[in-house]
Amino acid sequence: MEQQPYAPGGARVLVVDDDPTVAEVVSGYLDRAGYVVDRAGDGPDALARAAAHWPDLVVLDLMLPGMDGLEVCRRMRGHGPVPVIMLTARGDEDDRILGLEVGADDYVTKPFSPRELVLRVESVLRRSRPARAAGRAAQPPALLRAAGLALDPAARRAVKGETELALTIREFDLLAFFLRHPGRVFSREDLMREVWGWDFGDLSTVTVHVRRLRGKVEDDPARPRLVQTVWGVGYRFDAGRDQEA
Repeated sequence: MEQQPYAPGGARVLVVDDDPTVAEVVSGYLDRAGYVVDRAGDGPDALARAAAHWPDLVVLDLMLPGMDGLEVCRRMRGHGPVPVIMLTARGDEDDRILGLEVGADDYVTKPFSPRELVLRVESVLRRSRPARAAGRAAQPPALLRAAGLALDPAARRAVKGETELALTIREFDLLAFFLRHPGRVFSREDLMREVWGWDFGDLSTVTVHVRRLRGKVEDDPARPRLVQTVWGVGYRFDAGRDQEA
């Protein structure tokens, strides 16, 4: 089925970058795409603006003066869930992985195409608001249950036993996908296409999200029983092992 364009519907995006030229260009493209845009030039300003008007998504530069983007992301996530797209001028994979490790949903490396960034914003927001996309559906999405896990796709809630899981957008989508396809092996390319909706990209994004997801759903993340690695192929969700008596 062809994916329908995402309608911003007044979604608020906070752009945080100490380079006024970059901030202006990004803000201009997002504004023309129909978003309400706030701008901040440093970490404290970003936190203050987020507190005043909580954003639907944050475009966050990694290399900010004083308080870097990683710390800004951590502090924002401490106040509530919010999708984050990290901007970095570095080509170092370690920096990209750091952004993902603190919960960024996506990253874009400078220099970048502003149009590509707008598409990334649309992609992340679309997946963070599945109820809007399925608003005309006759029935709400079915609950997903396996191996002591319960996911409510409509409410975006995930529970392990009696404990609610604090999952990012991509972690939730990844777990939901695994629960819908138990026992099947998917390559990282498969997961990037099916979960992220991209036909290409840095596959380390998938690797990091699998590692983060294991840290939240496995009893022992160092010896995962649910999200299994199939060496040389990819990953498989194995609910049966956890359900053994």
